[in-house]
Amino acid sequence: MIGVIGGSGLYEIVGTTRNREGVVVREERKISTPYGEPSGLYRICEIAGREVAFLPRHGSPHHIAPHKVNYRANIRGFKELGVERIITVNAVGGINPEMVPGRIAVLDQIIDMTEGRERTFYDKEEIVHVDFTEPYCSELRSAIISAGEKAGVELKQKAAYICTNGPRLETAAEIKAFSLLGADVVGMTGMPEASLARELGICLAGIAVITNYAAGISGKKLTTTEVVEKMAESTERIKVLLTKVFSIIPDQRNCGCRDALKDARM
Repeated sequence: MIGVIGGSGLYEIVGTTRNREGVVVREERKISTPYGEPSGLYRICEIAGREVAFLPRHGSPHHIAPHKVNYRANIRGFKELGVERIITVNAVGGINPEMVPGRIAVLDQIIDMTEGRERTFYDKEEIVHVDFTEPYCSELRSAIISAGEKAGVELKQKAAYICTNGPRLETAAEIKAFSLLGADVVGMTGMPEASLARELGICLAGIAVITNYAAGISGKKLTTTEVVEKMAESTERIKVLLTKVFSIIPDQRNCGCRDALKDARM
């Protein structure tokens, strides 16, 4: 089974009804975990002949702030469903001049600036240090890039995502500093999603939709309205991209994500 985590404005991809534009929603499943309740029900769908579990990151309707998302419960819930791969879709602000609103990027690196979030499954007696040199699954990233080429969806093949805590947006000075650190885009939900998936041996790749310029770049006031509107404009391309990805992902994993805990325990 493949998991998809959707963020701002993406909920229409699977909808809430059955047989929506070729997407068959088989059931909505409630999962309870040792870490609490996930953001919502997991919608189990059939897309391109593959079983897919979709979870709205901020709940449905959108009501959970980025710093309040129960990331551990969300990722553990996917694990209990038997998910081995997760594709996340994130609305982000563009820092790099190439990251203009409306562009779609395949993430390859993360800079974590969050605080106060539950960021590991191993916070008691067992000590685990997973390798996070490459935070996104290379095999899954390659599948997304290949899907973009086959589906005619233009993608920026690399982007470094800096994750801030929120819920406030960033200052112009912060964005300038993030640029000096090498960040291409900024968002509030990329971590600890990615590292938690690695701890459970789940492959994860991130698709970023640039919905606006980051603070201080355009000189205009940032609004949530432009985020939702630009995400809505990109929904069809994301849907086409994901459908193609599901059709070309190999049945068996050939990456190292599943062995993340090998030699990681103290």
